[in-house]
Amino acid sequence: MAELPFKLGIHPINWVGEDVKEHGADTTFEQIVDDIEALGLIGTEMGRKFPADPEILQAELAKRGIQLVSQWKSVLFSDPAYREAELEAYRKHAEFLQRMGATVISTCEVGGSLHFDPRRTPNEKEIIPLDEAGWQSLAEGLNAAGAIAKAYGLKLTYHHHGGTAVERPEEIDRLMELTDPELVHLLFDTGHAYYGGADPLAVLRKHFDRIAYVHLKDVRQNVLAEARQEQADFVTCIRKGVFTVPGGDGCIDFAPIIGELLDRGYNGWAMFEGEQDPAAHPPYEYAQRAMQHIQFLISHESR
Repeated sequence: MAELPFKLGIHPINWVGEDVKEHGADTTFEQIVDDIEALGLIGTEMGRKFPADPEILQAELAKRGIQLVSQWKSVLFSDPAYREAELEAYRKHAEFLQRMGATVISTCEVGGSLHFDPRRTPNEKEIIPLDEAGWQSLAEGLNAAGAIAKAYGLKLTYHHHGGTAVERPEEIDRLMELTDPELVHLLFDTGHAYYGGADPLAVLRKHFDRIAYVHLKDVRQNVLAEARQEQADFVTCIRKGVFTVPGGDGCIDFAPIIGELLDRGYNGWAMFEGEQDPAAHPPYEYAQRAMQHIQFLISHESR
């Protein structure tokens, strides 16, 4: 693959599901990183099959020429009672990522989430939106966590995410308005933007100055429409195959998105992310398609 203006990697969620545990349950860490190396990609996020020991992980990634870019961190800052414990956990997370040479922390509030909030029961059906006090507490917590990240030479990148209280475009806007731009950055995820009802290109243009990390994910519109009709929750949508990588059978037009990233001089990491059943959608094959598609768009944009 030709040299790119931004750094390109891939998320291990293409091989092993994080929210749907049966996806790729038998896949090994070695298979994932061997595939990433064979693809010629140089960055990955942490996955649940990865060794937790930093020395072992660093050695395994280094011998394949792969950099650990980030690791997801759930936070519960919307409830002030959790803040101190959450900030201490965030500090430990930052210590690990700094040791691994990462630059960003993928961060997501789970308060109110149907699937991720530890205070919720299995029988509930709806995301609980944040009230005014929740928004203010979330912003304060994120600013404090962002200061911790900055002290470790990292950037807190907020991951707007399906099935959470910061999913829709107006919720992304509100989060950006309430938080300190020096401490809280944005993880721009094309698939989650579309899933949340936004035009991904509009989100990119509106918040480009806050974007420090990018996930390139596509959405199967027919699956999304069917899931919406059935009022399916987020994890059910994943099981149905709502997400895929660019260059497949998704509906997002990546040409203007890649054009915008190039025109605006984005030079951070962009990660391919599919989050689909690897048995039905072979990760290596789909990654190759995604790489070819993005390379085609870049080459045409550069003419």
